[in-house]
Amino acid sequence: MLPEGYDTVETTVRAVLRDVLGLSADRVAGFTATTPLFGAVPELDSMAVAGVLTETEDRLGILIEDDEVDGDMLETFGALVEFAASKALV
Repeated sequence: MLPEGYDTVETTVRAVLRDVLGLSADRVAGFTATTPLFGAVPELDSMAVAGVLTETEDRLGILIEDDEVDGDMLETFGALVEFAASKALV
């Protein structure tokens, strides 16, 4: 069972990826928990990561510390949502 508010976090992460990376709404809507991100979505390069994380912080009202950013959190859409949810739903 997913925690209360998880759907809101997932929707927010989808919106951030769409808005910051310029991805189509249909493309982002098709992302599942196992959809690979960093290294698989060309728009999500090392320069775009900062924008995605900053916008996620702003929209969810969270703080992402530099030492929390690693390849695992950006590996899949599900991993990014889980990370954001772990920060936002405490």
